[in-house]
Amino acid sequence: MPAPWDVRPANLRHGGEDLRLVVATQTETVIVSRTHNVARAAATDESEVILFLPPNAAHASLTSPSFSSSPATTRAPTSPIISSADPVAIPTSSVSVAPPPVDANLGASNNTSTNASASQPSSTGPVATPTASSDAGHVPLVMAYYPDWASRDYPPEKIDFGRFDWIDFAFAVPDQNMNLGWDGSDDAPDLLRRVVARAHESGKHAKLSVGGWTGSKSFSSAVGTPENRATLANNILTLYQQYGLDGIDLDWEYPGQSGNSGNGVSPADSANFLEFLRVLRDTLPPGAKITAATQTVPFAGADGSPLRDVSDFARVLDWVLIMNYDSWGSSDQPGPNAPLSDACSNSTQPGASALAALRAWTAAGFPASQLVLGVPSYGYLSRSSATRLRTRAGGTRASPRVYRSGRLAENGRRRREQRQGQGQKRSMQRFVWDWIDSLLGPPVYDKSGLIVNEDGGTDGGQVQFRELVRQGALAPYSSSPGAPGITTNSSSAPASADGTPQSATPAYDGAFGGEDAALLRAAIEDREPRSLFAGAHGFVREWDGCSSTPFLRAGDARQVVAYDDPVSLEMKGQLVRQARMLGVNMFDVTGDTDGWDLTDALRRGLGVV
Repeated sequence: MPAPWDVRPANLRHGGEDLRLVVATQTETVIVSRTHNVARAAATDESEVILFLPPNAAHASLTSPSFSSSPATTRAPTSPIISSADPVAIPTSSVSVAPPPVDANLGASNNTSTNASASQPSSTGPVATPTASSDAGHVPLVMAYYPDWASRDYPPEKIDFGRFDWIDFAFAVPDQNMNLGWDGSDDAPDLLRRVVARAHESGKHAKLSVGGWTGSKSFSSAVGTPENRATLANNILTLYQQYGLDGIDLDWEYPGQSGNSGNGVSPADSANFLEFLRVLRDTLPPGAKITAATQTVPFAGADGSPLRDVSDFARVLDWVLIMNYDSWGSSDQPGPNAPLSDACSNSTQPGASALAALRAWTAAGFPASQLVLGVPSYGYLSRSSATRLRTRAGGTRASPRVYRSGRLAENGRRRREQRQGQGQKRSMQRFVWDWIDSLLGPPVYDKSGLIVNEDGGTDGGQVQFRELVRQGALAPYSSSPGAPGITTNSSSAPASADGTPQSATPAYDGAFGGEDAALLRAAIEDREPRSLFAGAHGFVREWDGCSSTPFLRAGDARQVVAYDDPVSLEMKGQLVRQARMLGVNMFDVTGDTDGWDLTDALRRGLGVV
């Protein structure tokens, strides 16, 4: 049977930035150019070109010499591609954004490492049930956290369960007696019942997340003895049955690491955690999902370094959620919040990226098919006049252990620490804002024109994507006169003396010029409304090619926000799809827009729309 698409290259040239192709699919013809990385095909040698097509088409490897130009009408690709890494061929259905290259053996489930940092008994107990990615047809899962402190400003009924497969309700918190309480609000039990009911009505699933950044104080002692492990498992079972749950998520931050101030910690934490997971697997009903939220590196061994072999965890956990966010925090020298990769190879936190996490976990024996990439719906606000995100500092690159310790020391910069326990305060702020909106009309700005964080401050802290839009710092792109401008930074620009790419910032303010500007504008117009956002009201959107994430800056106001938007999240979704990871999980669902721009971008990247 012939392929359902036809590929005809035109004006194909090697050795220059003018490499172009014309690709005809069943429904459209696409011009692809790699100039400025705004949508590119990759020349792998003198004769072969590998092209990334939209998610509903397969990838094509083309031989160039004998083709002729296509007379077909052309249009731009369905999404702008801004990536600094060399693309690679995708063996299944292809994608329109080129994520970083993934090693061919990353998805292997067998572990070849035998030198573990901590002794672990071999698995002889019950094992995790197969997940969706075990099937012949890989369909990535779309998940999100719903925090119990959302309460008044974001009721469960606002969630569009049709866009998600799983919702994690956060958090239940264990105490020193292994009892489980609630974090954030007194109405958590009612909220959980409503989340579960809505999920099941929609044919979807709900898990209860136990722990969190401020809820991990008693984990070490709770799993430290056989008696404690049994008690905690039984208490979890009680909640599982009481609320009709489909699974349990364990968000211990972190085994073998101090985490938040006051947390108990022991060199035996990870080994004890494994034993607890086996007890919990025995305790919960068959088919119950058990998952864990983790750092970008595997669990810590007795010496504090990442375990080299976590294959026993893979046998008892259904999946692991890699929390690829909070990599930098608020700073006068801001850095990226959730890097896709260390594309410039100069990060002082080389392990803090989606690609590095994928490599670290699979190298330690955890299959890619049981890995979920955590993505943020928020960014970090910094009081700074920086014009680029920081990726390197003077001195020696930090070791993984130093990196983890430094990251954990930034307690005030952690999302959950700043959000947990502030549900009532945020609800009242939102109530007041909504009331003012009803009188004056949105958006509401700080009187100085600054972005306001979740605590009402302007000097640092987190800010949700929906608030960047609501406060007017971001606006949906429009081709109408006076539309906000778009400025991007490309890491394909020439490198400076220290190896950091120089800025390449073509400003698109309605007066587009040149082939690539036309391509970008056509790509924007071809997308769904509100799917691409530009800086507005004094804020300029920039692109950090080293991390493949955007940032906002307002030089006069000395504010910078490092965040994720539909473009960067679509790229993360495509990395997940390419690597055949299990799926994505957003922290949290309340940070998306009412139009679900972030979630839909993830779904596009995953190829599930």
